[in-house]
Amino acid sequence: MAGVQLVGHGGLDQLHYRQDLPVPRPAAGEVLIRVGAAALNNTDVNTRIGWYSKAVTGDTNSGAAAGFAATVDADAGWAGAPLQLPRIQGADCCGEIVAVGAGVEPTRIGERVLVRTMQQAPGPGAAFGCITLGSECDGGFAQYCAVRADESFAVNCALSDVELASFPCAYSTAENMLERAGLKAGERVLITGASGGVGSAAVQLAKRRGACVIAVCGRDKMDEVARLGADRVIPRGADLVAELGRDSVALVVDLVAGAQWPELLELLQRGGRYAVAGAIAGPLVELDVRTLYLKDLSFFGCTYQPRAVFENLVRYIERGEISPVVARSYPLAEIVQAQQDFMAKKFVGKLVLVPPRET
Repeated sequence: MAGVQLVGHGGLDQLHYRQDLPVPRPAAGEVLIRVGAAALNNTDVNTRIGWYSKAVTGDTNSGAAAGFAATVDADAGWAGAPLQLPRIQGADCCGEIVAVGAGVEPTRIGERVLVRTMQQAPGPGAAFGCITLGSECDGGFAQYCAVRADESFAVNCALSDVELASFPCAYSTAENMLERAGLKAGERVLITGASGGVGSAAVQLAKRRGACVIAVCGRDKMDEVARLGADRVIPRGADLVAELGRDSVALVVDLVAGAQWPELLELLQRGGRYAVAGAIAGPLVELDVRTLYLKDLSFFGCTYQPRAVFENLVRYIERGEISPVVARSYPLAEIVQAQQDFMAKKFVGKLVLVPPRET
């Protein structure tokens, strides 16, 4: 089959498109999916460049093309462990079940499915144990993907595979942040990085909950983000405290971090909440602990996702309560160009890869 292997941490040259990879065989409890489409995510780039290594302190884009010299392979995976290479990445996967392993009902053949990105770690493990599709197991950047049957969710709607592939990683991440932080109708929420995959998903999902949404994004993307439902859009780099005032929002959904981070805590009202699932502007921030405790703030680091988050997401899709935001699709063989466009950040929503249909 055709597929893309990540062979090491570093630049775009570590992505090898091949047409001679073996089609995986579904093991017991697994299904084989013919991949219809797989979207790009920040985690694909972060994993390739080894950004998760604690030795790296810069923003994602500073190493997105060539990688980081400081990366230590021993902790370059998102979970702080080495990545098993070569690896087929692709955290977003939409496709059709074409074969099943032992113990899986043959009636599932023919189902169109979405694969849960952040999966429950197999075995007893810890309460927050999880693995990521395309990181701890091969993902969707190939014609076929073998995955656990219980992590493959049937979806029934009129959306295309390309549109459906835009949902799993970004929307489940955003929904998990809102769920963990308990966003309620009528509350004011500030969303950073609102033009990206997770940010644009968070705008829609927060509006679905009846919140008042304030979005931050690049000036050239403000109109598009407003069309997604944001009640107010502020250009990236603006003085947020001057724009909104201190103690003015109940929740901050942050995907950026970086130098402007201290302003976010000033915006939070007393008893406010901060939820984070990304740090593309840089992972190291300056925290005045007095602000944290004197304002009785709550912080939520959001990686692990309960199964109900993805189950709810599928229901939202089937009921038409959220919409896909796809900027462009590419043949899988053009993954390097797609990642270059992804890193340029000149789009709103998601970029999606489409593998060749036949082996």
